[in-house]
Amino acid sequence: MLAGKAEIEALIPHAGAMCLLDELVAWDGERIRCLARSHRDRANPLRCGDELPGLCGIEYAAQAMALHGRLTVQAGTSSAGYLASVRELTCRVARLDDLEGDLLIQAERLMGDEARVVYAFSLSAGGPPLLEGRAAVVLQA
Repeated sequence: MLAGKAEIEALIPHAGAMCLLDELVAWDGERIRCLARSHRDRANPLRCGDELPGLCGIEYAAQAMALHGRLTVQAGTSSAGYLASVRELTCRVARLDDLEGDLLIQAERLMGDEARVVYAFSLSAGGPPLLEGRAAVVLQA
């Protein structure tokens, strides 16, 4: 583990229960891998009633992208950004909270400049991807 929850919270604009990532496992200039256990937490702020919808995996991926942006200080910009679009999304599960294993969140920077970045992302839990797609992030200078 390269960083735990406290170190991650210090780098991204999410804190407390809203910081969904638990561990930074690996990263380089183009990719990041994180682990999360918060999908099983009954106090997860994204829960809807008694469950955590599968599409909430997009927020897990967005936080991994934010962490990657901060770690790489992309194009000299600030780490602030906004998820502008999600494309080619495939979600193979209705919910995340009933998964026993940790979530592995992976993101790969496909292209970008000082104003925007495009990532491919996936979430899995010990098997094939449960959720995958591409996301465009608009960076705030």
